[in-house]
Amino acid sequence: MELYSQRLIFWFLILSTGPCETASDSEVMLKMDEALLTVQNQMSYGLHVLYTSDYCYKCLYQPLASMAAGPGNVSVVVSTPFTLTLKVTSVNGSSTLCSHPSLSYSFEEAGHYSLWVRPGDTNLEFNVTCFISMDQSPNDTYLPLLVAALVLALLAFLWLCVPLLLRCTCMSKLRSLMCCNRSRYSMEREEANTEACVNQDRPKSSRLKSLDTFRGFSLTIMVFVNYGGGGYWFFQHAPWNGLTVADLVMPWFVFIIGTSVMLALNSMRRKGVTRLQLLGKLTWRTVVLLLIGFCFINYSPRDGLLSWSWLRIPGVLQRLGFTYFVLSLMQTFSPYREIPPKEIRWWSPVQDVVLYWPEWIFIMLLEVVWLCVSFLLPVPNCPTGYLGAGGIGDNGLYPNCTGGAAAYIDRWLLGDNIYWHPTCKAMYRTTEPFDPEGVLGTINSIVLGFIGMQAGKIFLFFRKKNWNIMIHFTIWTIILGILAAILSKCTRDEGFIPVNKNLWSLSYVACMGCMSFALLGVIYFVVDIKGWWGGQPFIYPGTNSIFVYVGHSLLGFYFPFSWEMRFQDSHWEQLFQSLWGTALWIFIAYLFYRKHFFLKI
Repeated sequence: MELYSQRLIFWFLILSTGPCETASDSEVMLKMDEALLTVQNQMSYGLHVLYTSDYCYKCLYQPLASMAAGPGNVSVVVSTPFTLTLKVTSVNGSSTLCSHPSLSYSFEEAGHYSLWVRPGDTNLEFNVTCFISMDQSPNDTYLPLLVAALVLALLAFLWLCVPLLLRCTCMSKLRSLMCCNRSRYSMEREEANTEACVNQDRPKSSRLKSLDTFRGFSLTIMVFVNYGGGGYWFFQHAPWNGLTVADLVMPWFVFIIGTSVMLALNSMRRKGVTRLQLLGKLTWRTVVLLLIGFCFINYSPRDGLLSWSWLRIPGVLQRLGFTYFVLSLMQTFSPYREIPPKEIRWWSPVQDVVLYWPEWIFIMLLEVVWLCVSFLLPVPNCPTGYLGAGGIGDNGLYPNCTGGAAAYIDRWLLGDNIYWHPTCKAMYRTTEPFDPEGVLGTINSIVLGFIGMQAGKIFLFFRKKNWNIMIHFTIWTIILGILAAILSKCTRDEGFIPVNKNLWSLSYVACMGCMSFALLGVIYFVVDIKGWWGGQPFIYPGTNSIFVYVGHSLLGFYFPFSWEMRFQDSHWEQLFQSLWGTALWIFIAYLFYRKHFFLKI
């Protein structure tokens, strides 16, 4: 998944870092998420124009343009995903002529703008009036997304309506009359009725369709995000703190792993599988996941021959595999085996928690370790407990402290074989490596997986009691949501522990656990309880997740999944390419589903 994350916020690299040469509007070829800003200097002296992004937390202003003395103008390209705040100073930098809030502006794609710097109403030397005007109307950035949403909604409507129409008695009779073969129609009806009776007598599968649907939904978003997400910033990973769509996917997978571990191990125990056999199976699967992640997903064929100098040891599948191993090991050696218990006691409503108190103690200890290391471990030349991005953030006070203790532990254990292109690199101008799948974050990955195991316990302990299941899911959603709100103070950067996917902070785990319980509960109600939806099309990749994940990671740069784009001035082609590649993998998963081919480890 992180193979594509270096695309995040690289739009900011198009901003000038020094003096800009004069250029006319016709000489500038704007690309996606770019706008043209012309600085119109009507003062008799030179000036500097600086900028900072409102998404960048307490970041230092960066150079955008410089102008010599006398009236003149200079054009520069600026990025449009986030609001920019400009500041105009004199050449020597001793005087700020104009600054926030009058120069905080959200530029739009392909728009042409002018920053006017004019003398003020008085005759004072540094009395200046600054304002921004629009010279050429921008594109509608979100029009491609709206069209895509309408097309997908139409396809979903047809998906639901066409089978209903075909099953109508009147349509069947009309089809029979058109074929002029009533006897064949009667035989078809008789065969259909016979097959329906056979299907009713056949025992129903105990497999949760909602879990496969949730897994497939997460995987579909992951494929779409990894194929570029149409170039929209909210389909890329957040620069540091905060949440985007891309930040939701991997935690959902971890949650699903925990739920699946609980259901799968319980099923194996009921079949009489011994503890030794369980150990062999979970060890084999963990090794395979680690090898796939280490040997195939960490680099692509475009990187050329593997070099030990840049080989990355951590990775997405490595973290998922290790999380799976710890959760499975914990459940394999759990002293409690009978689910649900036959004896009813006063604590039966919370038996899914009480009966597993040793596991809860273990998880609490893990979280205490994460908190102590994150906030108490001394990091050389950095403040203790620092969770920021470093670089130009936090007023530039801690440029080499990216990630605090988490990065320090990774460098101590793994050396330089970690991720050198973190999502904060472009916006925060960081120079230090930081691995989002590092050692310290894996602790909270296990915690989130254990929260997913709690969902599996609820399914098992309250089997065939759908109302109890929905109540417990709602309670956990509320508890975890309140915890996330308290830790983050409902803000992006000002909380006790900000929501941060790079660090896998405690507030991030609580927030993702809340969302996972809510989403799985809704899907379970719609798919398994009411039967209003069969989970299509997400159930197809959900039952073949390993194949789709590895396949799209290895073949993502090859035709027909992607191609070299010709129209890079808007989101149209990139959004089409991302949707096309995602749809192809759903179709491939559908074909395998029909052929009953499921890749398992």
